[in-house]
This record gives sequence, C-alpha cells and structure tokens, in this order.
Amino acid sequence: MNDQLRQAIIDGNEATATAMTQALLATGASAREILDSALLPGMEVVGVRMRDGDCFIPEVLLSARVMQACLDLLRPHMAAGEQAGMGVVVLGTVEGDLHDIGKNLVGMLLSGAGFEVVNLGTGVTAADFVAAVREHEASIVGMSALLTTTLPHMAETIAALEAEGLRASVKVMVGGAPVTAAYADEIGADGYGANAGMAVERAKELAG
Repeated sequence: MNDQLRQAIIDGNEATATAMTQALLATGASAREILDSALLPGMEVVGVRMRDGDCFIPEVLLSARVMQACLDLLRPHMAAGEQAGMGVVVLGTVEGDLHDIGKNLVGMLLSGAGFEVVNLGTGVTAADFVAAVREHEASIVGMSALLTTTLPHMAETIAALEAEGLRASVKVMVGGAPVTAAYADEIGADGYGANAGMAVERAKELAG
C-alpha cells in the first residue's frame, strides 16, 4: 500500500492518495511511517524529475497539493516535533521584489522533503529575515529575487545576520532568474539552486 501511495503522490492523484493515507492509518501505521515510507519518497521522485526536466511546474504543483492533503490527514496523529525532521527553512523574496511563484514552488518541495517552511512572502527586509531566523530557530534562510535591482538586498541580509551574531548558525541559499552560482559565492551565500529541484537538493545537503 505504501508503494501505491507513493505512486499516487507522483501522479498527483488526490483521491487515491488520501484514501490510501486513511487506510494506512486505520491499519495502525504511524503518521511518521507513512510520511517516511510513502509521502517523502514520492515527492523526492517529483523533485528529481523536475530537476532533470522530466516534469514541469503544473505537475509539480499538483503533486505538492496532493502531498499537502495527505499531510493534513496525518497532522493530528503526529507527535510534537515530528514534522520538522529536516529543520526549519525561512523563505522570502527580498525587499523591493514582489515575484514569488518560484519561491513558493521551492517552499512546497521543501515541505515535501521534510522541512518545516516559514514562508515570509514578498518584499522581505533584512530585518524581517533576521527576526524570523531568531523566532523560528531556522537552520536555513532562502532568498529569492527576479529583479536585478533587488539583488543587493541579498548581501544586506547576509550582513545583517552576521551583525546579529546569527550567521554561524544558519545556512543561506539564494535563487531567482538573475542569480548565478558566481554571485552566490561573491556575497558569501552557502548554496544556490538554478531551479526548484536543485534548490531542494542543495538544502538537503546543507541540512545533512
């Protein structure tokens, strides 16, 4: 049944996935077991396919929505702290930039990979990022930008984390159309993803 649930996540079949999740719970499977043996492996396949160009954003969004529906069923059965197995990621589009489709997709895939995601939305200031890292004890900060004019705010945020004594305890990832690996290195970021699938792979490396 785990294999069927995993495939339903990959296929984006919500009716089958939620029915399987409920059936597994009824047989006595724990929420953690269902998450680790079916839901996360299913989203892992989706993430790899997106990274490799074998599936596209509408398919990924569909699988992420199905994953979320299953998580909603599991949540009442999960012990405190079980949902944050990979750590907390604070995500946001930097100050002055209102583009969030790519950032939201990364957030969905990170949730599917077992991270607890705090999505701050768009136009997030350096101070907002710092406050969120402190409040949620984040292990990773993810910054997105689509406008080249807003890129300097990424460096400002890293400087603010350093000034507040938080930089050593948090990894910083950056992404967005104008962002390159060279720029990420230039501003002292720890990771860069050319697309959502690659961003999630890098986040897992950093968390590991």
